[in-house]
Amino acid sequence: MLAPAEAPPPKGIGPAEPQTGPTPPTRTTVLLVDDHNIVRAGLVALLGTAPDLEVVGQASNGEQALALARELRPDVVLMDLSMPVLDGVETTRRLRTEQPDIRVVVLTSFTENARVAEALSAGAAGYLVKDCDPEDLIAGIRAAARGETPLDPRVSRTPVPGAAPSPGPAAEVLSNREAEVLTLVAQGLPNKQIARVLGISGNTVKVHLTSIYRSLGVTDRMTAALWARDHLPDFGPVTFPLSRR
Repeated sequence: MLAPAEAPPPKGIGPAEPQTGPTPPTRTTVLLVDDHNIVRAGLVALLGTAPDLEVVGQASNGEQALALARELRPDVVLMDLSMPVLDGVETTRRLRTEQPDIRVVVLTSFTENARVAEALSAGAAGYLVKDCDPEDLIAGIRAAARGETPLDPRVSRTPVPGAAPSPGPAAEVLSNREAEVLTLVAQGLPNKQIARVLGISGNTVKVHLTSIYRSLGVTDRMTAALWARDHLPDFGPVTFPLSRR
């Protein structure tokens, strides 16, 4: 004799449907390095207003910064220059050696060419001045995390030590397409955005950049962008984008 079929469960009873919702924004972790407690406290309060930024540690000198960076592996380090024990330039150099993917953004009161050049040569990804607008500081950290190069307009004309001498006018060195790519690099766009703007593939952008570096006798994006400032006739001053106003 067949067993009676089981009655279906009443409506509304059964396994709960998985709850879905918006994916939380990716957070950029930030390590603050400054020897003044009040400055760090102010930065913590400011960055706390940005939901996508998270301060994961604070250091008052370079040695503390190196130790915390090894432990915390932050995405971005906001670095003062003048500090006891180990200054910001040497700390940046060591950080970049130990963790090449880390993005160091200098935040300082110094705008002298020598200071800026030292920091950039040590591997800083960006250079901002402490009296910048709060929204520009937040935008600069975001830009650095995306692989862009936030520079305060007041220091964007600083030459980088070790850059090759000028090889001549752009028309004698670069193709039209290479000049277009380099212009967008100098405006702070990452490779993916350059590809979209020009309607080419990301791999093609990389090929152009390799050729550009070879033609200019440079080895990095920053130095190539500074060359563009002086040699691309329709470019004008380098003003790496900070806030999206």
